[in-house]
Amino acid sequence: MPVAAPPEPPPAAVSAALTTTNVKVTSSFRGARIVLYGAVLDPGQRPSDVVVIVRGPDAPVRMARKTRVAGVWVNSRPVVFEGAPGFYMAASTRPLGEIASFSTLRRLGAGVDHLRINAPMEQRTETRYGVRDVVVSGLGADYLDWRRAVVRLKEEGGLYAADSRGVSFVDNGLFKAEIDLPTAAPIGVYSAEIFLFQDGQPVSQRVRGLTVEKAGLERMLYLFAHRRPWSYGLASVAIALAAGWAASVAFRRN
Repeated sequence: MPVAAPPEPPPAAVSAALTTTNVKVTSSFRGARIVLYGAVLDPGQRPSDVVVIVRGPDAPVRMARKTRVAGVWVNSRPVVFEGAPGFYMAASTRPLGEIASFSTLRRLGAGVDHLRINAPMEQRTETRYGVRDVVVSGLGADYLDWRRAVVRLKEEGGLYAADSRGVSFVDNGLFKAEIDLPTAAPIGVYSAEIFLFQDGQPVSQRVRGLTVEKAGLERMLYLFAHRRPWSYGLASVAIALAAGWAASVAFRRN
């Protein structure tokens, strides 16, 4: 009589939460540390890895290269990169290259090297080898240098980071990761994606939201500037003129 194969264990899942989902930014803001904690739910107790990706609101990055013209250093025509996250952190239980393949990491945008950053103003479509509508970057071989410059500037400002040991298991199936927001963290809505990997493939995913917003007087000025930019500009000019007039009167008296 044939022996029935043992039933396969149910699929694994991951669950996670943030210690806070709202960060208030005031004039005394010096950064914040947020803890993400979670659990791997796997009755089969299979080897697992956890990857946490936190990204802030996208914003264009404008860069220019200094070139020497007739003995004078001037900025070249600027290159604008679109879709670059204002903040990006990738933390994992071990190096990403040991967790998943290059193609899987690229598809998920996991890791600074796999971020989708392009310069659409420099792109054009061509027909190559009989294939139509091939997207080609006008930056050519310099594209990687420009892209590295974007990443380097973000890393120097503490806005991009990668930690191959940033996720740690603290108990059986329980893990945590720390998210450090710098002083220059952009205002907006962030997303924290938590991936559970087994055998090199993501088997479960959770997404948690985080909002960084101004508070107090800073929030009033921020909203005023964004909702009524013309009024804000006129008010700024008026205040500057009044300050200049007051300073001239004070120095005239002295």
